[in-house]
Amino acid sequence: MHVRAVAAATTALMGATVLFLPTSHAQAAEASDSPLVVAHRGASAYAPENTLAAVDKAADMGFSWVENDVQRTRDGELVVLHDASLARTTNVEKVFPNRSPWNVRDFTAAEVARLDAGSWFSSRYKGARVPTLKQYMNRVSRNHQKLVLEIKNPALYPGIERETLKVLSNEGWLSPVQLRSRLVVQSFSADTVRTVHRLRPGVKTAFLGTPSVTDLPEYATFADQINPSHTTISSSYVAAIQAFDGPHGKPLEVLTWTVDDAAGARRVAGYGVDGIITNKPDVIRNATGG
Repeated sequence: MHVRAVAAATTALMGATVLFLPTSHAQAAEASDSPLVVAHRGASAYAPENTLAAVDKAADMGFSWVENDVQRTRDGELVVLHDASLARTTNVEKVFPNRSPWNVRDFTAAEVARLDAGSWFSSRYKGARVPTLKQYMNRVSRNHQKLVLEIKNPALYPGIERETLKVLSNEGWLSPVQLRSRLVVQSFSADTVRTVHRLRPGVKTAFLGTPSVTDLPEYATFADQINPSHTTISSSYVAAIQAFDGPHGKPLEVLTWTVDDAAGARRVAGYGVDGIITNKPDVIRNATGG
């Protein structure tokens, strides 16, 4: 633990409110001091989440960073979906009425490909499909976008870390250029983040959650970002995180989620976060200038 980290950790533990401005953050390189705006599951307030339509909507609105979620089918295909179950965001109950609880891992990729993943959101998106990770990566590449990729429910899918990295590699997303500025892999599972870092140390990684300040030295050995809920942070906590150097020798970054209103955006921006993950990227951009 270096001097900055000792000072920030001590201050945070004492409950003081201070702000250490990060000195070398990738987000600062985005050309302003405003937090980076990341479109959560694509522009998911305006198009069905985690679909290609949501990625395209984010691109149309001028947002280069999107976030998505990965699950695995019964026959081993990685697909882009938030929930472990298909029920909320597809018509699976209609197509396969006797397959409750409709978990992704109980369906083949071909069965998932039959489902309508857009009508639940709006009739305008009828016929939208659950994309495979390969299809999703191709669309993000076509749109010249950047990606925060979340590995969901890894306990349900042993080995998903290695499989995800294989798809990323096959699609050209683990080249030096991509690793430098276009990709973050995150998870709520510290073990998964640690595994990704071990398998591909060059990948920028993030832990989703709010670890205690005393645990930050350990997280800083395998995570480049600590990405907590906006309801759990303060300026002193953000400063404590940013005072540590991550595995690539740069200050840890903070992307907070999920902020959809202007007041909330201004509040967390005031804390000094590096980025804001949001369903309404336009609202956050207008509020923060990001």
